This record gives sequence, C-alpha cells and structure tokens, in this order.
Amino acid sequence: MPLHILGPLVVIGIAGIVVLVHLLRLSAPSRFDTEETARRAWLREFPGTAVRKVRLSQAGDAALVETESGAGLVWAFGADTVARPLAGAKADAGPRGLTLRLPDYTAPRIHLPMPPEEAARWRARIEETR
Repeated sequence: MPLHILGPLVVIGIAGIVVLVHLLRLSAPSRFDTEETARRAWLREFPGTAVRKVRLSQAGDAALVETESGAGLVWAFGADTVARPLAGAKADAGPRGLTLRLPDYTAPRIHLPMPPEEAARWRARIEETR
C-alpha cells in the first residue's frame, strides 16, 4: 500500500479510537464515591488484607486505608487506581496538598492535591500509624 494512503489511514484510525474511548467514557478519572469502592480498590492490589477503616479525601480521588499491617493509600491514577502501603513513608503537608515520600522505587513520591487543613489531618493520621 502506498505511503500517501497508509499514513492518513493510520492517523484517522488512531484518532477514531481516541474519540471512541472518550465517547464511551472509558477515559474518565477514577473516583471513590463510597468507602466500599476504596476498599475494593485496595483489595484488588492486596487481596486477603483485613481493612479496618477507610477515610476518603474530600475530592474523592484518594483514600487512606487502615489495615491490620498498618496504613495504606489508594489514589486515582487516570481511569485506574493505585494502592501502596505507607510503611516508612514521610508525609509533608503544604498549601498545595500532601506529599508522601515512600521507600518504594515504583512510587517514590506521591502528591495529593487537597486543602491545607485536610492535608494536615492526613499527615497526622499517617504519622499516628507508624
């Protein structure tokens, strides 16, 4: 097939896939509407862990999870969610949100945009569970 036909065909095909994904709402950011949705997201990555308590962020894009083995964090990562235990984490609350530094090379630094008051509460809660 000539390049002057193949090039536009590929570009139009990729653009069509992008539009279809957006129209089907498969690219909408993940949200935690209830504690149960955050609990399921945690258990998807750490099955068999007993979750004692879940605290949702005001924006619904993150949740602090208390388990039998310590605190953990679940947060939205685009249309999916990610969960990490917070053992050894260092939390810094600032005017733009909460920044966590983890001893985990797959997620060494996590920034959660949230109001300063909420960031301070979450920081205190994370430090209590250490």
